Amino acid sequence: MKQIEIIAEIGNTHEGSMGLAKAFIRAAANCGVDGVKFQTHIFDAESLPSAPNPPYFKDESRKEYFDRTGFSRDQWLELKLFSEKECNISFMSSPFSLEAVDLLEDIGVSAYKVASGEVSNLPLLEKLATTGKTIYLSSGMSTWTELDEAIATLHKGAGDIVVMQCTSEYPCLPENAGLNVLAHMQERYPSLRTGFSDHTAGIAVPLAAVCRGAMVIEKHFTLSKEMYGPDARLSATPEEFTTLVNAIREVETALSSSIDKDTKAIQLQDMKQVFEKSIVANRTLEAGEVIAESDLAYKKPGNGIKANRYKEIIGMTVRNTITANTFISWQDLDTQ
Repeated sequence: MKQIEIIAEIGNTHEGSMGLAKAFIRAAANCGVDGVKFQTHIFDAESLPSAPNPPYFKDESRKEYFDRTGFSRDQWLELKLFSEKECNISFMSSPFSLEAVDLLEDIGVSAYKVASGEVSNLPLLEKLATTGKTIYLSSGMSTWTELDEAIATLHKGAGDIVVMQCTSEYPCLPENAGLNVLAHMQERYPSLRTGFSDHTAGIAVPLAAVCRGAMVIEKHFTLSKEMYGPDARLSATPEEFTTLVNAIREVETALSSSIDKDTKAIQLQDMKQVFEKSIVANRTLEAGEVIAESDLAYKKPGNGIKANRYKEIIGMTVRNTITANTFISWQDLDTQ
């Protein structure tokens, strides 16, 4: 089984601070992730001044927030190199405009994430397709028809395409995570990898997604849930993310490993004798008595006649006296 790719979504929680952004990257790397993802917003290229805030963030206007938390081209390059060279993890970002794609191409990113709100932005997808890069396509707000069109557009030139099940609710309740959609994606797009972009609390749902065949897991990451911004309170802390990464690695090991049931049973013979039951006399049985089912009991350890052979003993004649609460052996019975 190919290793599950785990991506920490940093987004804009870095607050426009290079030091904080690097702290995020290093902390994510220490959790064992494969890569980090940011968001590249150029407000005037992606939004009208009147564009509304999402319902879960009203502290400042979108323009104020994106202008304040944005990075320059050189800063983006510095963060990319910090991720790849110093922390040995991949770096990517979600572009929200054609200009953002140009910026990210200029610094040489190796992959892009298409945010859920950009799936119908065909000009953006057409531009991304020309890069030949790996594209992670979120599906949080999309219909199947919209996904079909997006994937067809990306197929014109993009490299590896990963279609990601996502539900754009913050937070997303487990019952709305849509893990059933993964199977539909795998059937509908058999040549593509499928992934899961998680907005639920905790780690249970992304683990279940791995069991459903997701090859990529993305989850929001924060240094503290008390940090400012729209995402921090819905994100996983380093402790939570480390637990998630370790659990995913254990799950993928279990899913990719197989055993032979009979071989394993042979290997567990010593354990079987400790826990299995043997047939013992329920009362003292005198020589010449015929054994009835009520004369039998079944007790540990399992190194006598196994309990599953009790029917063979019923009706047999006792050859040698068998005291109560002791093993019944074949030598004590008339086997003729």
